[in-house]
Amino acid sequence: MKRSQSVDYYDCEELLTPAERRFRNTIREWVDRIYAPRASAWFEAGIFPADLIPDMARLGLLGIKLGDYGGPGLNSLCYGLACQELERGDSGLRSFVSVMNSLVIYPILTFGSEEQRDRWLPAMVRGEKVGCFGLTEPEAGSDPGSMKTVATRTGDGYRINGRKMWITNGEIAHVAVIWARSEEGIKGFLVEKDTPGFTARPVQGKLSMRASVTSALILDNVVVPDASLLPGAHGLKSVLMCLNQARFGVAWGALGAAVACYEAALDHAKKRIQFGKPLAARQLIQDKLVSMVSEITKGQLLCLRLAKLMDRGRARPGQVSMAKMNNVATALKIARTARDILGARGIGLQYPVIRHMLNLESVYTYEGTHTVHTLIIGRDITGHNALVGG
Repeated sequence: MKRSQSVDYYDCEELLTPAERRFRNTIREWVDRIYAPRASAWFEAGIFPADLIPDMARLGLLGIKLGDYGGPGLNSLCYGLACQELERGDSGLRSFVSVMNSLVIYPILTFGSEEQRDRWLPAMVRGEKVGCFGLTEPEAGSDPGSMKTVATRTGDGYRINGRKMWITNGEIAHVAVIWARSEEGIKGFLVEKDTPGFTARPVQGKLSMRASVTSALILDNVVVPDASLLPGAHGLKSVLMCLNQARFGVAWGALGAAVACYEAALDHAKKRIQFGKPLAARQLIQDKLVSMVSEITKGQLLCLRLAKLMDRGRARPGQVSMAKMNNVATALKIARTARDILGARGIGLQYPVIRHMLNLESVYTYEGTHTVHTLIIGRDITGHNALVGG
C-alpha cells in the first residue's frame, strides 16, 4: 500500500524547521523503501534485520542527539520524528534505535568516564558496536528498586551475580549496561559480551516484537574491573533518567504505529464495497476513522510540546509519563479499531495492522506499564506517592 505523505490534520508540519523536515523525510523514505516491504516477513520469521545497522548509522540514527563522538547533534524533536517513522515500519526497528540512543549511549555519555565514552560512543555511532540495557529482572519489572542482581566489591573491581529478562539487543550486544545492587547503592556497569560468566539467551515463543532481539542475560560470578563502573551513576535516580529518555522515544514511536494502522484502515474503507457503498460512506465507519485521526492529532501535539520541553531541560517525569501512557494506549486502541474495519483481512500479515497490534501489546507494558505511568502522574499532581506503601 502506498503511504500518504503524512497524517497531519492540524498542519503540525508548519512547526518544523526545514532541517527537521528534511531529516524526518529521509528516515520516512528509507523506512518505506528499505524496511516496510519486508517488515511482515521479518516479523513472521522472528528475525531482526541486523544487516541494516550500517544503514541506520549512515542515516545518523545511532547517537542522534550526540554533538560529539561523530554524532549528528540533532535535537529532541528530530529524535522523536525518527522514532515515529521507524515504528511506522515496526516497533522492533524503533526499539533497537531507542535502546541504542536512550539506554546505552545516553548513560555512557551522562554517567561514564571519558575513557568509556572514547571507547564506545564513536563505535556505536558508526554502527560497529551494539549495546543493551540490563535492568528488568524476572521478579523486578515495574519496581526496579527491588532488583536482585548484586555487585559485590572485590580487590580491584566487582563480582556480579543475577539475571536480567526481556532485554532488547541482548544477544547481538557487544556491551551491556548492567544495573546491580551494591553496598553503596544501585550502580551501573559496562559488561562486555565475552566476560566469563556472562551469557545472553533468546526469549522463545514470542507473539509480539518478533522482529526484535529479546534476551535473557545471566550473570554468574561475572568479575569486572573498576574501569567498568559508570562513575557518575548513583542510585535509582540515574536509572530513571535513562528511562525518561526512552519513554520519550516510545511516545513518539507509538504514533508511527497508529498512523500505519489508520492509513491501512482508511485506504481499505475507501475501496471496500459493502451493500452497494464503500465502507467509508457509512456513518459508523466514519465515526471510527474520525476518532482515530483525532487521537493521532492530539498525540502529535502532546509530543511536539514535550520535545520543546526536553530541549529546554524542563520536561518533568510526569509529563514524559503522560505522553507515553496516552500515546501507547491510543495507538493500541487505533490498531484494534483498524483490525475491526479490515475484517478478516485485518488478521493477515499482508496488512500491517495485526503486526502493530501485537507489538503494541508489549509497548503498552514496557518502559513502565500504563498503571505505573498513571501513578507517576498522580504523584506529580497530588504530592502523594501511591506507588509505595499501604
